[in-house]
Amino acid sequence: MMKRENVFKILAVATAILCFASELSAQDGDAANSSTPYSLFGFGDILKQGTSYNLAMGGAGIADRNVRTINLLNPAGVTAREQKAFMFDIGLENRNTIYRSENVDPFNPETVIPARSASNTFNIHHIVASLPIYKHSAFKLGIQPYSSVSYNFQARETDDELIAEVGDINYKRIGEGSLYQAFLGAGVTFWDRLSLGVDGQWYFGNIERYSIASFNTDASYRSLTTGWSYVMSGFGAKFGLQYEQPLGKAASIRAGATYSLGTDIKGYRTRYAFGVSTNATDTIRYDQGNIKGYKIPAEIGVALSFSAKDTWTVNVDYTMQDWTGIGFEGSPGVDFFTTKASSIRAGLEYTPNRYDIRYYFRRVSYRAGFYHEKSYVNVMGHQVAATGVTFGMSFPVFRYYNAISFGLDIGQRGTMQDNMIRERYVLFNLSFDLFDIWFIKNLYQ
Repeated sequence: MMKRENVFKILAVATAILCFASELSAQDGDAANSSTPYSLFGFGDILKQGTSYNLAMGGAGIADRNVRTINLLNPAGVTAREQKAFMFDIGLENRNTIYRSENVDPFNPETVIPARSASNTFNIHHIVASLPIYKHSAFKLGIQPYSSVSYNFQARETDDELIAEVGDINYKRIGEGSLYQAFLGAGVTFWDRLSLGVDGQWYFGNIERYSIASFNTDASYRSLTTGWSYVMSGFGAKFGLQYEQPLGKAASIRAGATYSLGTDIKGYRTRYAFGVSTNATDTIRYDQGNIKGYKIPAEIGVALSFSAKDTWTVNVDYTMQDWTGIGFEGSPGVDFFTTKASSIRAGLEYTPNRYDIRYYFRRVSYRAGFYHEKSYVNVMGHQVAATGVTFGMSFPVFRYYNAISFGLDIGQRGTMQDNMIRERYVLFNLSFDLFDIWFIKNLYQ
């Protein structure tokens, strides 16, 4: 029979995995758009919003009124359009990440174990369509991932005494799932300068987090699987306004603001534990209950935008969301708590000549941006933050404003201090912008 102290050692190592295990292997996940150890907490990794147009400009665009794209960041921006235009946008995203950490061996605190790993994910980023309602009003509807949980930690038992008694033991900590956001919104413009809008939002999704301890040498020991499963949903709303002030005949400055209501997330959670052997699976624990205390807090955003001669556009955004005090059941036993999240984003677009009929690349739009964002996750006294630069282009296709937009995001998140993990990533995004004019009467039959 296994000694009691060895059982405690197994549990200690399993806990160490939750604290960024000594031998780390972060792999591809099944979640929406992200594979990151920082999705271990809460709702997971909160994903960047906006189309490829925004993402290539650092994620900014709350005050932007580009008639060629659908504004996902501000409900009031849906009215920036040709009056009878139908617009559709579908975006794809590919994320490539290299992880690095310097972890302390749980059995020898004086030993530092360097670890490196990598992941690659690919998925749909957003689907959105927009239609006119009447004159200076329009609506949009669509769906996009709000957050993603995707991680896979693995560690092998290193205690010689325990290995001599029971053989090879592997530990895994796995998380997968997403919280999605479907939305339906409308906006209207007054006096050609003031625009107001509102989005109704429905959050829904499943998240699962579980641990596995596998005994690979002696089949008489049962492997243990234990975890949490969540089914969640909730309704919210986002309000937006934009004001545009012309500066002469060919330039304008705009101010924008958004406010998202806090959303209570309801649903149920399942807590389970199974013992698995070659002959049978035994249920050790299985109980269900309602989710309590889960919430997406209110968010406020303010922004400025400047455009000149249909050539230059500059956007600057600031957002803040206070997650302080929101607890998450089943979070791992590390020094984790939620805190105030914020971001600053800036970007610019330059188009040499949108109407050039001779040189194609003068009609191409070129973009660049910068962002610094602090997440709601604080681990071991460090608020997880990310900084990056972005680039992108839009290539016109056929007539009107049809285009293929491409973006590149190069950034870093996290730190290697205090047994944490640093992520360096390259993110590619691609949008197909479809544009057509509807409801036109033919002049000739």
